[in-house]
Amino acid sequence: MKTLMILFVLINMVLYAQDRSAFETDTIKTSKSDLKITFIKHATLVFEFNHLVIHVDPVGRYADYSKMPKADIILITHQHGDHFDSDAINKIRQKGTDIICTKLVADKLDKTIVLNNGDETTVKGIPVKAVPAYNIVHRRKNGELFHPKGMGNGYVLKFGDKKVYIAGDTENISEMKLLNGQINIAFLPMNLPYTMSPEMVADAVKLFNPKILYPYHYGKTDVNQIIELLKIKKDCEIRIRQMQ
Repeated sequence: MKTLMILFVLINMVLYAQDRSAFETDTIKTSKSDLKITFIKHATLVFEFNHLVIHVDPVGRYADYSKMPKADIILITHQHGDHFDSDAINKIRQKGTDIICTKLVADKLDKTIVLNNGDETTVKGIPVKAVPAYNIVHRRKNGELFHPKGMGNGYVLKFGDKKVYIAGDTENISEMKLLNGQINIAFLPMNLPYTMSPEMVADAVKLFNPKILYPYHYGKTDVNQIIELLKIKKDCEIRIRQMQ
């Protein structure tokens, strides 16, 4: 029985390695442990840090979650279908998985940790703060903002001495100024009409000055535009990954 269990684990590891090989990864050095980032697609990410696996906005159309590693922590920014997929969540959820989400997501899941904008918590040793994520300009045909204030979260996570900002679906809101000088790595969305234009992303970067910028959730946007707009800002490294 023990031999069979070991074989099962090894097979799962091989399948996951094969599946993950289709995605780009980066490794960031921190004061505590390496932070490995796997870029799935759109706004979907996986962080691995200090033996923890953290999934961000897991959605089944972007990866086969039956082959993905089980989650220690899941972060969900808001309830839209390109960010929230209960079936994908159930495939990676295990006993002890902590799910951090908004109230609207929690209404559709059980046993979650609800964070409102401004709330903070520490989960499995990882400090997490929920920050605002909303539109200020772009609206639906009926005049409603695509993402009204208070509906969604961005998240700031601390990995050792590095802070990572996952912005969620937002525009270049004034609250970003409160992050000025604090963020090492930022994920900012860049596709119209739902989130930001490249010009808005450039303005956001100037508001809080991250060390590394990953544009994500960018759809068909020409990512070269953000490189051109920020070419004179030498203190921010722009890293382009496959996050359409």
